Amino acid sequence: MQASINKGKSMRWVTFLLAIGSLWLLSANASATESNVSSIALRAKYTELTKQLRSNQFQRALYINSTESSHDLKGEIYAVVDYPFATVNMALNDPAHWCDLLILHINIKYCHASISDIKTTLTVNLGKKYDQPLADTYRVEFNYQGIITTPDYFALELNAENGPLSTRDYRILVEATPVKDGRTFLHFTYAYSFGLTGSVAMKGYLATIGRSKVGFTVTGKQPDGETVYIQGVRGVVERNTMRYYLAIDAYIAALATPAKAQLEQRLLLWHNANEKYSRQLHEVERDEYLKMKRKEYQRQQEAQ
Repeated sequence: MQASINKGKSMRWVTFLLAIGSLWLLSANASATESNVSSIALRAKYTELTKQLRSNQFQRALYINSTESSHDLKGEIYAVVDYPFATVNMALNDPAHWCDLLILHINIKYCHASISDIKTTLTVNLGKKYDQPLADTYRVEFNYQGIITTPDYFALELNAENGPLSTRDYRILVEATPVKDGRTFLHFTYAYSFGLTGSVAMKGYLATIGRSKVGFTVTGKQPDGETVYIQGVRGVVERNTMRYYLAIDAYIAALATPAKAQLEQRLLLWHNANEKYSRQLHEVERDEYLKMKRKEYQRQQEAQ
């Protein structure tokens, strides 16, 4: 009788363990399927953009696009970078690296990563293009989430519910996959929504100091042959998208430099890259930028 009871219990445990194993396999298969779908979609985009990546205004394999709705803005960059996938994965798919990357952007005045088992948060202070006390800047809390990582694809997101001037739903997405010749195809998205206050502030900016500023999308030609670029809010989001992308590129490129020299190399690479597109991105001279960023980086390190 006891043997029969023990046998019944054993069978129930076997059934339970098999069920757990089946659920684990289903989950693993779902993750693998999701990765395959995402990787295939990104590779399809790489093929689709072959012509644009090969011939464009940027003198590098890069394509930029932007969209605008009544309450949303989005900028996207697709680019082939001259680094192996493993290097890009190591550099970007780690929240600890993102503050060293983000501080390169002229409007990022401070960044701190808080990493725990529950969640990872990037505290970022946004400000103007000149030196500012942190009390005069706007603090945004980004939630960092590594979405998926496989040997040939990764994706991650940074999300923030609220930003300055009633902006909200900030989303930064990075995904990448290896392509031929040891290079990597990278997709970067920068998007956010805005309310009435943000809309009014944007209109004021575009009517004054932002009136002559342009983005990167070509909309036509002047009679004299001069290129006409997108303006308005799409110009704004394209400029910011490019600044973030150039920070990613500068951060990865500087990894080949000895550790003690990496900060200076990153700063120089970022500013030099911006000046290549001075029509859109020039804000401050190099020495002014370097002085400001060295100070901000030191403040960031001391605070942590």
